Amino acid sequence: MRIVSFIEDHKVIDKIIKHLNLTFKAVRPPPPQSQLSMAAEEPSEYM
Repeated sequence: MRIVSFIEDHKVIDKIIKHLNLTFKAVRPPPPQSQLSMAAEEPSEYM
């Protein structure tokens, strides 16, 4: 399968999405982001 063209006009894209009754609204909100804590190991000696 090959890509033969791209649709770049936002009005055309919106019209296609509306015609297909598609939506990009999330069914539920994303989970809350948790704080990631990173701990670095002490450098070890090689030899």
